[in-house]
Amino acid sequence: MSELSHFDDSGQARMVHVGVKPITERQAVAQGRIRMRPETLRLITTGEVGKGDVLGVARISGIMAAKRTSDLIPLCHPLQLTGIDIDFTSNMEASEIAIVATVKANDRTGVEMEALVAVTTAALTIYDMCKSYDRGMVINEILLVEKRGGKSGNYRAPDS
Repeated sequence: MSELSHFDDSGQARMVHVGVKPITERQAVAQGRIRMRPETLRLITTGEVGKGDVLGVARISGIMAAKRTSDLIPLCHPLQLTGIDIDFTSNMEASEIAIVATVKANDRTGVEMEALVAVTTAALTIYDMCKSYDRGMVINEILLVEKRGGKSGNYRAPDS
């Protein structure tokens, strides 16, 4: 296992110095799922949820969250993101919504955390807007699907 760079020689947490790293194009894709009762999914897909356009609000909240990741995760660097896309796919058979976030930046460090935070926040927003219909919703399978760029190169999750 490689040295953990978020700790100094005495074991104290630190923010990694990235100032000497070159600016390169970075991209990360994360995904997650939120499972719910079939009736809840029907309300979302037909636009009948009383609080409004669930997926539209979830998309905006995911975008906003990606932009604020360094405020939420203590050792993340603030990045100048160049693009954020969030897509939803409803699966009536599985009674779930799949969420995919793609985040891009030209910067010195990667955007994996921004993509993961975007997916998680979008899922939490769906839960929040629909909890009066279904408190048993389950958010799961949040993972990094792919990352490109940077010193460590490209990564693709197995089976994706």
